[in-house]
Amino acid sequence: MTSKFPANTPESAKRGPPVENPCISFWQQTARAFPHLQSNKDTPLHSTSPYIVIGSGIAGGLLTYELIQAGIPGEDIIILEAREAASGASSRNAGHVRPDAFRGFETYAKHHGKEQALKILANERLVLEKVDQFVREHNVPCDFHYTTTFDCCMTAEFAEHEKRNFEAFRAAGGDVSHVEFYQGEEAARKTGIASVLEAYEWPAGSSHPAKLAQWLLNSVIEKGVRLYTFCPVTQVTPSSSEESDNDSQGTQLWDVHTPRGLITTPKVIYCTNAFTGYLLPQLAPHIVPHRGQAHALIPVPGLTGPNLLKSTYSLRYALSHFYSIIQRQSDGTIVLGVSLPNPTLPSDVRLGVRTIDDTSPDEAVKDDALSYFKRFFPELDFDKSAHGEGLSHFWSGIVGLTSDEVPFLGPVEGKKGQFVCAGFNGHGMARIFTCAPGVAKLIAGKSWAETDLPECFLFSEERMMKLGLAQAV
Repeated sequence: MTSKFPANTPESAKRGPPVENPCISFWQQTARAFPHLQSNKDTPLHSTSPYIVIGSGIAGGLLTYELIQAGIPGEDIIILEAREAASGASSRNAGHVRPDAFRGFETYAKHHGKEQALKILANERLVLEKVDQFVREHNVPCDFHYTTTFDCCMTAEFAEHEKRNFEAFRAAGGDVSHVEFYQGEEAARKTGIASVLEAYEWPAGSSHPAKLAQWLLNSVIEKGVRLYTFCPVTQVTPSSSEESDNDSQGTQLWDVHTPRGLITTPKVIYCTNAFTGYLLPQLAPHIVPHRGQAHALIPVPGLTGPNLLKSTYSLRYALSHFYSIIQRQSDGTIVLGVSLPNPTLPSDVRLGVRTIDDTSPDEAVKDDALSYFKRFFPELDFDKSAHGEGLSHFWSGIVGLTSDEVPFLGPVEGKKGQFVCAGFNGHGMARIFTCAPGVAKLIAGKSWAETDLPECFLFSEERMMKLGLAQAV
């Protein structure tokens, strides 16, 4: 298979632990008071632990929370984080909790068949309900806003793509009762975007993702979990400990290596998303790190007070050319995300390049995003904005894209006691709240059927063989 990496991309930029000096996102800027941000940064490591969770984002935090709910003592669990707490994609995304209602149907069906495609989309709809329920039940202060979202078709070509997927999904038995369709003047009036051709609307949400991740971490730490920040895992190997046994109990112990020493454990859970291939080489071709970018804007008067955008947006010119918008209801800040890769940008602009480098965002990407944002709202005079209005911050983050568009979940075959929950395709907030609890059930000894997850999410030898054959073609 020919590599899709740019020829001049160094190997170290494509695979490795998270870089040491990342930029700080808007979400991180506004959550610096978290008391566990640098938890156990200089504390000596325990030498053993019954459970090791690698990664302290929403996936790692929620999976740990679910293990405790299943009866595992918090004191038996250690979370290892390469940088500060929740410093990865969970704290760097665009703030959406946005299920796909139908648009991905043909793509999912191509990879996994129509039955699985229906299950994937039904699962995303369920995740929104799970997040809403969880936040309300626990009163999580993460600015969660249950609302609707608009898929805005900005070109005739993309409108046709949406229509084809909508009809195919419905014909296959997919539920579209929650989707509203608008076109022409009605679409412009409903969305507030004059240049939109057609629009679809369905339930969605937005949140402060860093605060959600931090709440989960705080909750499990209060129950005895130990979080070690600035403790990157460099490899996981069969244990050389004298206590390691593959005897009558069939226990396999693993050595989790870090620059601060190693921890021996019978259970390793990879909640490492884009960085998973560094520790599980068999997944390196199939969970690939890509750099994304988002922007925080202080609105001009036309988007303040009663004029705040109540819904979230995906404004699409093509499948790989779109812009996302949320406006925070608590303070009015607008978060503007961009697609990766973006075909309107010069080929040397490195948004979307396969890299683990999130040290800085790109100026050309920022300029492109802001120019399109002005097109969406031409009636607002951004050029006469007051000091303090307009762009306040922009940042990069690393997402993990998978070869077949869905996560890898479950036990690692051939490595007893190891599990993975990773590969969310920049769509984690529409998946993690069923995926992480599902993997927790598997760790607790339950069957895949009891997870209620689509079968195609399972990390299996059969799936790996299928992907290998597809890449060889």
